[in-house]
Amino acid sequence: MTPSLLADAPLSVINIGVDAFTRSVREAGGSVVQLDWRPVGDGDPQLAWALAQLVGDAHDSTAPGSRIDRANAIAVDRITSAQPMLVDIALHARDVWPDMGRTLLHAGAPVAFDAMCGPMQGAMIGALLYEGWAATPGEAERMLRAGDIGIAQCHDFGAVGPMAGIISPSMPLFVVKNATHGNTAYSNMSEGIGRVLRFGANGPDVIERLRWIETALAPTLKAALATGDGIDLKGIQAQALLMGDEVHSRNAAATLQFLAAISVALADSDADPQKLRETLRFIAGNSQFFLNLSMVSSKAIMDAAHGIETSSVVTAIARNGVTTAIRVSGLGRQWFEAPSDMPIGLFFPGFRQEDANADLGDSAICETAGFGGASLAASPALVQLVGGSVGEAIAYSRQMHDITVARNPGLSLPALDFAGAPCGIDIRKVVDSGIRPVITTGIAHRQAGVGQIGAGIVRAPMACFTQALTALAAALDVREPAPC
Repeated sequence: MTPSLLADAPLSVINIGVDAFTRSVREAGGSVVQLDWRPVGDGDPQLAWALAQLVGDAHDSTAPGSRIDRANAIAVDRITSAQPMLVDIALHARDVWPDMGRTLLHAGAPVAFDAMCGPMQGAMIGALLYEGWAATPGEAERMLRAGDIGIAQCHDFGAVGPMAGIISPSMPLFVVKNATHGNTAYSNMSEGIGRVLRFGANGPDVIERLRWIETALAPTLKAALATGDGIDLKGIQAQALLMGDEVHSRNAAATLQFLAAISVALADSDADPQKLRETLRFIAGNSQFFLNLSMVSSKAIMDAAHGIETSSVVTAIARNGVTTAIRVSGLGRQWFEAPSDMPIGLFFPGFRQEDANADLGDSAICETAGFGGASLAASPALVQLVGGSVGEAIAYSRQMHDITVARNPGLSLPALDFAGAPCGIDIRKVVDSGIRPVITTGIAHRQAGVGQIGAGIVRAPMACFTQALTALAAALDVREPAPC
């Protein structure tokens, strides 16, 4: 019977999983639809069992949904209700953390100096020169290799930093208060473009600019903020999504909005007129100035969603140039990390893929809050830069919706009929679907000091999420199935 049916009707096939079978169908004149499917839990039966238990974990039969779902609802409520406000400038990091001593903070999960990528090592060396702890790069490197300088992570201090993410005691910080939940987050300040510390440059020009930020930019912004009740960063981010930013790799609209807000405040301040002019010129000439503010805003949002028992929501994604790591709301301060992927995108003239460093920086905190890759549909201009299409951008945002708990009604995406940006990355959905979170990113040269050489897309490694899922299963005492 089967041969006659095939002979009398056109061959039409739905192929699941491996796409190698589709070629023979097409060559036989048939039509084929490829369904992108993979076994749950990457084909690992124990992981698949743990996932099934965590998805159906009905700890309290009198309440709707599983206890994880209820915890995630709390996490998402804290994300969507957050109100990050730029309230002050700390003129020096040591004013915020008096016990900081001779410690440098860096992006990503813990990494020893010897194991750091080139840009981060170069930035560490530059920080010692800036602080005056070393007179030459060679002396600085010897001190770092000898363990004479403390090394810690920005996230462990409630802070974030782009690329190498170095924060040293003398650096000024943005101070952002979450008005809804009361927590505070910090970030260093944008150095602008060109040769900058965050990409590992550490020459005299770099140190001079850092000193100008400390002595001119920071005091001027502090004087401006003293005139009011702070600047609503989330409001700027939401408006920027309507103006073509995804507020991670593209911040042109957000920077202009911030410039408008700070200009009014500066006009009312007692800031030094010369420093005021320099500050306005610096911000106006740096379309990525708002990146650090978007990061610290996202940090203030996501820290409020951290520490919710049994929640499977990702509250941080961070990269140190060697590994990518995540933190999960219900799993404390533990990092789940795996080797970083290489960003894929467009390179500036003269550079190629082999010049690139692995993914780097704390800026993926933006994706956890619903910006960046989650909101890529909002930024067609960025899509052209990273070598894609508007259709692909929309597809990325839809994929992020598939692995998140909800949409944020306060963050509208015009290209998706003004649907809210996806928020609350759920480790269960990542492992179940096989969809890894999309991150928009700048591409750093692997050698210290060369700088940014392109921009593109990268995905967080699946191993981060499988490790976290296993840890959550253990924390909730999910038992392995009995042998048959």
